[in-house]
Amino acid sequence: MSKIAFVFPGQGSQKVGMASEFIGEGAAFRSFADEADSRLGIGMSKLMQEGPQEELTLTYHAQPALLTAGAVIDAALKEAGIRPDFAAGHSLGEYSALVSAGVLTFGDAVKTVHRRGLYMNEAVPAGEGSMAAILGLGAEELKRVTDDVTDEGHPVQAANLNCPGQIVISGSKRGVELACEAAKAAGAKRAIPLDVSGPFHSSLMKPAAQKLQAQLDSVGFAQAEFPVIANVTAEPVQDPEQTKQLLVEQLYSPVRWEESVRQMLDLGVTLFIECGPGGVLSGLIRKIDRSVTVLKVEDTETLNKAVETAKGWS
Repeated sequence: MSKIAFVFPGQGSQKVGMASEFIGEGAAFRSFADEADSRLGIGMSKLMQEGPQEELTLTYHAQPALLTAGAVIDAALKEAGIRPDFAAGHSLGEYSALVSAGVLTFGDAVKTVHRRGLYMNEAVPAGEGSMAAILGLGAEELKRVTDDVTDEGHPVQAANLNCPGQIVISGSKRGVELACEAAKAAGAKRAIPLDVSGPFHSSLMKPAAQKLQAQLDSVGFAQAEFPVIANVTAEPVQDPEQTKQLLVEQLYSPVRWEESVRQMLDLGVTLFIECGPGGVLSGLIRKIDRSVTVLKVEDTETLNKAVETAKGWS
């Protein structure tokens, strides 16, 4: 039988107005926004709906905002009778996947990712680290580039193994700049700076990971209702303790997204539904396998289309 996977985007997908149809005053899922506001003590829902974009992009704002958008869309799909067989999220999106699978409550998750963002910002203040997507250069060639730059005293490494021909690098601002120049000289087609505020999934995040461990120990983890494909291993996970440990490692380890998608394909997934703004993951999945069906849900119109498709899926 064909299977369905929900996938959740990470930082870089945030935009002002996301999920507004679901969380505005009187909307069906306004309770999620109210809980986020209450748990964080900041006007998260107002920031999501009104911005400004510069504030929304700060990692300690973007993370709870994207988690809220993903959780709301997940709830809307389930209320319409669509449930996944698997879930996965890109970086921060893994927390949304864990909320979907019942591993974390929304309240615990939104507080945790806010603190995760604060810890990440403290480890490397905004503007001192960065990330960039390298297109058209193989993993081995890119590793030689990043190793050379790191050896010169500017740390940088592969952070997201996204799809064939696209690898994201992460590190110090100067390290990423030098690696982009060297990658293009080595044959990369393009080097594109990303709209994020820190060097995520790099060794520079290890101080944040130590603080995150204490935060994760303070919240409850349940057995997953269905498998979540972990970023660190690209393997299905349901055990609570294993999930917690992988979230700590995820902060300074590469996101193995291409392998995660191939894992879900091997497990029988034929329909992917991206829950959140943008469409980055939909694009990556299509580059990994053009034969698979990928839908994105970010408003009521795309929700209705996805529900109609998924109800007839077999």
